[in-house]
Amino acid sequence: MILRKLVFAICPILSITPIAYSATCETLQSLSLAHTTITLAQSVAAGEFSPPSRGDRGTIQNTAFKDLPAFCRIAATLKPSPDSNIKMELWLPLTKWNGKFQVVGNGGWAGAISYMNGDAAASGGPGGMAGALRNGYATASTDTGHDDAGAKFALGHPEKLLDYAYRAVHETTIASKAILAAFYGEPPKFSYFKGCSTGGRQALVEAQRYPEDFDGILAGAAANPKTHLDAWRVWMGQAMFKDKDSYIPPSKYSIIHEAVLGKCDALDGVKDGLLENPLRCHFDPSVTECKGADGPQCLTKAQIRTAAIIVGRARDRHTGTLIFPGFEPGSELGWGRLLKGPDPYDTALDDFKYVLFGNPNWDWRTFDLERDTATADKLAKGTIEAVDPNLTKFAQRGGKLLMYHGWADQDIAPRASVNYYKKSLTGTKAPSDWVRLFMMPGMQHCGGGEGPNSFDPMAALEQWVENGKAPDQIIASHRQRDGTVDRTRPLCPYPKVAKYKGSGSIDDAASFVCGTE
Repeated sequence: MILRKLVFAICPILSITPIAYSATCETLQSLSLAHTTITLAQSVAAGEFSPPSRGDRGTIQNTAFKDLPAFCRIAATLKPSPDSNIKMELWLPLTKWNGKFQVVGNGGWAGAISYMNGDAAASGGPGGMAGALRNGYATASTDTGHDDAGAKFALGHPEKLLDYAYRAVHETTIASKAILAAFYGEPPKFSYFKGCSTGGRQALVEAQRYPEDFDGILAGAAANPKTHLDAWRVWMGQAMFKDKDSYIPPSKYSIIHEAVLGKCDALDGVKDGLLENPLRCHFDPSVTECKGADGPQCLTKAQIRTAAIIVGRARDRHTGTLIFPGFEPGSELGWGRLLKGPDPYDTALDDFKYVLFGNPNWDWRTFDLERDTATADKLAKGTIEAVDPNLTKFAQRGGKLLMYHGWADQDIAPRASVNYYKKSLTGTKAPSDWVRLFMMPGMQHCGGGEGPNSFDPMAALEQWVENGKAPDQIIASHRQRDGTVDRTRPLCPYPKVAKYKGSGSIDDAASFVCGTE
């Protein structure tokens, strides 16, 4: 087992002999670990977990946890540096532990433990620690060292930034494995990481910086490379909110979307409202231009110029070098996520204000794509990015990386995952079958959208890691609001796509086969 040596190497930092599984949960509070203070060790009866209030960030409804099994709840504070204050929790099943360990990632700027999140795509239902516990895992999560909704925590605190960037997840993983081994009397048989968005970035960082932490890693819609991602977000916002004429009202998104479908829907052999491979769709928004005065069913010349930037790529205008890929055709109905105004996306603004430039008063109107991206690259020094696609150590020790991304992602341009995947294949010296990417037609950011967006990649990853069976396809479904499944479709490992066999319902996965275009 590739993790046993690591966990047993950790155990000597404990000051007491590992306890048996039958010991009370509360005994764990007396464990002594390096730069770790266990603040809570509490048995929680089935259905009795009540999440703590998150202040002005709201409270998760207790009803969401009523079906949780009994577990031992461990809370701890980690201080790997004098300025660190990393909060983490570890939940240990008291019955029916599957022998495995799963760390779940965060979203945005983190600042909260992921008790439950909306990552439906990555779990077939609500994710977070709750989802992992329901499936029998011992599970952990961290707030990454702060409790801010944004990035103000990083201003003047370089150690806290390092915690957010990569150290908190790793330290949480190491501490959790030691506690778990002490409680159950043995290390986990397999260890996994699962995350989407920021969690996807965390996943790639783990594979890159700490290749021995996990056997299998699930990376969805990775926010990577973050500096360039946020430069693209500000650049688009700058175009949209330059003046009242450049602004495209949300009521017109459907006009562009219908024009895209009219041109490209049938390219994949079925007219189903989805683009199986948007890279084949070459769409010019000028086809929606008003013939006369502005109206509700067309775009003005100024709005066309804005749309051209949104559907284009952020490139250095002097060298042509790609800074970040843009939205793909088919994503139009979700543009409002990043472009709701009156300012560019706040997550991106926080990056430039508090992390990169260290100036809370920085004005996005002064942003210059080439100048400020180059400056940001020098300042970031790869701290909050996972740009290195060389994952040789992770792959050579038998690690498996399963990536996924929705083609209609309205938050992180999906081609970013395609680009990283391609580079990882050429940059990693390892057996050929260690990484796979699944691109999802019609799915938005980490879930939602018009396409099949509910699937179980963890089951596929488990089969790959534990039984050597690499996923050749994963069946996904789309549900109506009442929960009724109205479409299923196979997801295919990139660059393969789902191809219609020529007969059968286009809403039935059995009518499709994975193949090349």
